[in-house]
Formats: sequence, structure tokens, C-alpha cells
Amino acid sequence: MWIIPVVFAITVHEVAHGWVAKLRGDNTAAQLGRLTLNPVKHIDWIGTVLVPAVLILSFTGFIFGWAKPVPVNDKNFHNPRSDMALVAMAGPIANLLMAMIWAGVARIGVLVELESISLPLIYMGIAGISINLVLALINLIPVPPLDGSRVLACLLPTKWAWYFNRIEGLGLIILLLLLVTDTLSVILGYPLYYLQQFFFTLAGM
Repeated sequence: MWIIPVVFAITVHEVAHGWVAKLRGDNTAAQLGRLTLNPVKHIDWIGTVLVPAVLILSFTGFIFGWAKPVPVNDKNFHNPRSDMALVAMAGPIANLLMAMIWAGVARIGVLVELESISLPLIYMGIAGISINLVLALINLIPVPPLDGSRVLACLLPTKWAWYFNRIEGLGLIILLLLLVTDTLSVILGYPLYYLQQFFFTLAGM
């Protein structure tokens, strides 16, 4: 039930970045064949496969991973800072739109009386809502290289943004610390709960 929602959540998130980048003048992702819903094009074999598999098999209690980022060249933008912020926001917005679509899938499941059809639709809808909301919220955290950091860098004065972007090399370590110390759950707990309630209500659950 989770495979299809997870694949679409990751793939559409990355395609959204490349699509908006193209709209703003950068064709890098399109030229490299990354504006596709083929999930293989977006798989990072370490971040998407190896790391999550090791964490699952070692019973760590948490799962962490990432997809292959869509290449973006901000030198092709007319307004590099604001355009990069728009490209960054495209991913989380795409996840929220997909959460709405999965709520519609679950809604159909609620209305269908045949259990063999309704239950798969409901469970897949719940999975789709959950994974897309988690991805949207995590990516809005202003820690480089997450999408939220690109938006914050756009809002900061140029000099401060330059210093802020220099901590990108530590971003993965910061995220892992937030994850293993359960700080991430504290930060995202309430927003995730209320968003889930909203989308579950749309789904008629």
C-alpha cells in the first residue's frame, strides 16, 4: 500500500522543482531528462535504497533517506534569489497537492461498498496523505540543503544568505541529530497532526 504513494511523492516532488526551474528560465533538468515521472531517474542508490534498508534491517526505530536532487543552475534565472525560492517551494507545494489527490482516493474508498476495493483505496489514500505531508513539512525546515533553507536564504540580506548557505555541508548531520534525538518529531508533531486531521476530513474519515 505504501510503495506507489512513496514513489509518486518523491518523484513528483523532484519533477516539480525542475518544472518550475524551466518556467523561470533554467532548462538544465529538462536537458538531462529529469522532467519525467520515471522513478528510476530520481533514485539515489545510497539515499533512496541503501540507507533506508540498513536502518530498517538494524531496527533503529527511524527511517531516513533522500532522492537524487534535480539539477538547477541559478545562473540561468532572471532573478536568481527569488526564482530559486520559487523552485524550492514547488516541491512542498507538489506534496500538498498530492496529499489532496490521495484524500480523494481515500474518499472513493469510503464510498465504495465492496470491501475488496474500498480497503486498498482507503489504506493507500492514508499512506499517500501521510508520506506527502511528512515530505512537505520536513522540506520546509530551514536547514540546508532542504527547500526551506532556499526560501530563507532569499529573505536574508545577501551577506547573511552567503554565510547561511555555507553550512550546507553540515546539513545532513544536523538533520540526523534532529532525527535521532526526536527533536524532529517535536518540531513537526503539531503541524503534522492538524494537517492530517484536515486531509482525513476531506477523505471522509
